[in-house]
This record gives sequence, structure tokens and C-alpha cells, in this order.
Amino acid sequence: MRLSQFLLALTQVDRLDFKTPDGTAVPAHFHITEVGKVEKHFIDCGGTERKESMVNFQLWSSTDLAHRLHPQKTIDIIRLSQQRLALGDEEIEVEYQGETIGKFGLTFDGECFHLESKYTDCLAKDDCAVPEAKDGSAACCSPQSDCC
Repeated sequence: MRLSQFLLALTQVDRLDFKTPDGTAVPAHFHITEVGKVEKHFIDCGGTERKESMVNFQLWSSTDLAHRLHPQKTIDIIRLSQQRLALGDEEIEVEYQGETIGKFGLTFDGECFHLESKYTDCLAKDDCAVPEAKDGSAACCSPQSDCC
């Protein structure tokens, strides 16, 4: 979900509800403790230089059970972040702590926001000669492929 899509969705709800990938509700008293711009500059395993930029939210729950973040307050925080951090209409990545801090994508079903599991992938499959597995997923590199 891009930032513009999230802002639009916020105008369609009276309250913010998030669910984890297993369907568990994020406690209603969560805070969005950070809105950030994350830039990643890296080289993939095939030697290609790449850059990514995303908007990052951090969800946090505390012992303040009476707290409830209203959609308009969230819009206000994002607007301030857009001004000060020059946020673009990037994909959103959400950090939320379960057993450890997880990074999630975000979707919206018209009523609730869903944290979606993210997965790693090889960005240079052609350079690495990663064979396709029979089920359509990528198999491991062979020792002769010079991938690793």
C-alpha cells in the first residue's frame, strides 16, 4: 500500500484497526511512534547497484490502555512528516513487535488494515543462474553457479 492509499483509507474509517498476518488484532491502544522515510542503497548478488525508498511506520503498544489513535490525528502526523521529511508516495512498511520486531506490508479491506508478511527474494536470478523449482519458486544456487 502506498502512502496516498493509506491517507485515502484513513478518511473512510472512524477508528484505526490493525491485524497481524495471523488475524490477531493489534491492541486498540497502540501508538504510531514513528513515521519515517527509509532509503536503502545496496548491491544485489548479481552486482547491480539498487536504491529503494519507503515510508516506515512503527506500531507500539504500552500499558496506556485508555489511549486510542484517531484517524485524523494520524493524518495530521503524516502531513507533518510529508512536510519535514519530504515523504513521497512510496510503499509503506510497518514495524511491529511480536516475538521480535517484524517488518510488514500493509493492505486495507475497507474497515481494517492488515499487516502482510514480507519475503526476501533474489533480485538477480538471471545473473545467479538460480533454477526454477518445480513448484514455481526459486531453488537454491548450485555450488557451480558462482552465485554465492
